Amino acid sequence: MKRGLETYVYSIVGIVAMIGILIAINLIGGRVKQRVDLTEERAYTLSPGTRKILEKIDTPIQVRFYCTRGENEMPVALKTYAQRIEDLLGEYRQASKGQIEIQKLDPVPDSDAEDSARLDGIEGQMRLGGEPLYLGVSVTMLDHKEALPFLSPDRERLLEYDLSRAISRVMTPEKPIVGVMSSLPVQGQQMNPMMARMGQRGQQPWVLLNELQRDFKVQEVELSAATIPDEVKLLLLIHPKGITDATEYALDQFVLRGGKLIAFLDPLSVLDQSGQQMGMPMPSSSTLEKLLKAWGLTFDTGKVVADLDYVGRTRQGRAPTVLALTEKAMNKDDILTANMDNLFFVFGGAFTGTPAEGLKMSPIIKSSKNSQLVDPMMAQFTGEKMIQDFQKSGTEYPLAVRLSGKFKTAFPEGLPKPPEPPADPAKPAEKKDEKKPENTGLKESAEENVVILVGDCDMIQDQIAVQEMQNPFGGGQRMVMPANGNLAFAQGAVEQLTGDSNLIAVRSRASRERPFTVVKEMQAKAEEKFQSSIKGMEAGLAETQRKLNELQQTKQAEAGQRFILSPEQQKEIENFRKKETEVKQQLKIERKKLRAGIDTLENRVKWLNIAAMPLLVTVAGVGLAMVRRGRRAAR
Repeated sequence: MKRGLETYVYSIVGIVAMIGILIAINLIGGRVKQRVDLTEERAYTLSPGTRKILEKIDTPIQVRFYCTRGENEMPVALKTYAQRIEDLLGEYRQASKGQIEIQKLDPVPDSDAEDSARLDGIEGQMRLGGEPLYLGVSVTMLDHKEALPFLSPDRERLLEYDLSRAISRVMTPEKPIVGVMSSLPVQGQQMNPMMARMGQRGQQPWVLLNELQRDFKVQEVELSAATIPDEVKLLLLIHPKGITDATEYALDQFVLRGGKLIAFLDPLSVLDQSGQQMGMPMPSSSTLEKLLKAWGLTFDTGKVVADLDYVGRTRQGRAPTVLALTEKAMNKDDILTANMDNLFFVFGGAFTGTPAEGLKMSPIIKSSKNSQLVDPMMAQFTGEKMIQDFQKSGTEYPLAVRLSGKFKTAFPEGLPKPPEPPADPAKPAEKKDEKKPENTGLKESAEENVVILVGDCDMIQDQIAVQEMQNPFGGGQRMVMPANGNLAFAQGAVEQLTGDSNLIAVRSRASRERPFTVVKEMQAKAEEKFQSSIKGMEAGLAETQRKLNELQQTKQAEAGQRFILSPEQQKEIENFRKKETEVKQQLKIERKKLRAGIDTLENRVKWLNIAAMPLLVTVAGVGLAMVRRGRRAAR
């Protein structure tokens, strides 16, 4: 009796102690506020780049989250997405150590919150009911404001990047300076008076340039420049045809001192109208031979990428060297291409080789394995012949790459000497000064840097990237709209590299939608059954129709009987209707079976989630108690 009482007392004390320990753990955990992300895709963990940006905040930032609330006010999909945004904003507030204040507002019609949303530049999406739906964010620091007018679920992968970029912009509101260097008339071209008299017009600036001027200070840099101005933060290099060693050296030093470079090269620029042969424009090529060699890469201007998986169309028909690239060609882990699915490459080239020590190469865009490299001259001919003779290489060729790391100079001897003029035999030879040049330049970048290389320059020209529209209001003003995602790609690259360098480290967030694969397989199998039943029904209908037509043809010879159904026809129609009813009943039964199977599976998974862990703990507790009782009995 005494032993049994002791057992009960010890049990009660143990339970009380366990409850006390749990309360203590909760109290300590509530003060520490440390979260653990156990999701596979790290959905609740901010990227290192975002954390570094938040560490720089020295002035409080206010983030207003405008979201339409209410049970029936927002579709289920948007409601779930809104909760994800709210969770992510909570991560920002916690990581900023109180420097970010989150304000949640519900812009009900005719409310102060709706007026605030309009002032902050948040756009309401109109619904069938007539009332707008809001899901946007405004970021404010002092007098600087950035708005994300509507957070579409389509950009879920870029949600963290968009928020971090907005915070970075209010912290550094001054527009960065972007240099543009090109052998092409990016700035436009005025027509000479003689051609103007003949009715020809000059060439307008590229649409890309106009778009960049909205967000940046754009500065032209001559292709023959010996230095890149210090104030230029990023240089956009487009088709550097005939670039000199001196200019390549300037680019080399620009990258080594921390300047960002985006280079659009081309093995076959068909839109370059500067070269003429026999009165016809001749395509040209461009590369950065010395720089690429130092970086461990090769860009063969004697080869163009052809791809049968991304065959595009021209006026002459299908062209394997004109690539209509889909999302399969994009690197979904890279912020720049995470949300892109429609790019157009025209006679583009590929980057090959192994990056030099200290550099990392990440393909941004690549061909499929159903591709090959072809001669530029062959690339311009009709595509049907090329398709017939196509030989699959099995290689995914990088069409655009991102190089990151510490760059080393391509000119270890310093500034290259200019080419010596030809000797004049009439003049006596002068003694050469053998002194080494004083300017040896930088040898290696002090910090990690980024360079983006693209194997096609035609893709960002107006003829490919945009299409002109008729201005409905007249006035002769030019109206254009994007023809594909090419301009968005170029703008995104410039925007990313001109922002806070930590934005590059912000990853593309994986979508948190978890498809129920087992249910999908069940639905697919059921659909397959439905399709076979439908095909059988359609076959029976066709057979019945054929018999009806045969009977009708026999009746056409009889006067006055053409539109009167015979007993045979009526019987065929009756048989068909019976068959149709049977098939519909069968489909109904199959749907019920499908629904029942899905419900059973969902209930099974639900009960496993609810009961599995408690059951496991119970079994473990009972097992442990039995082991202890056995040990006590053995004593």
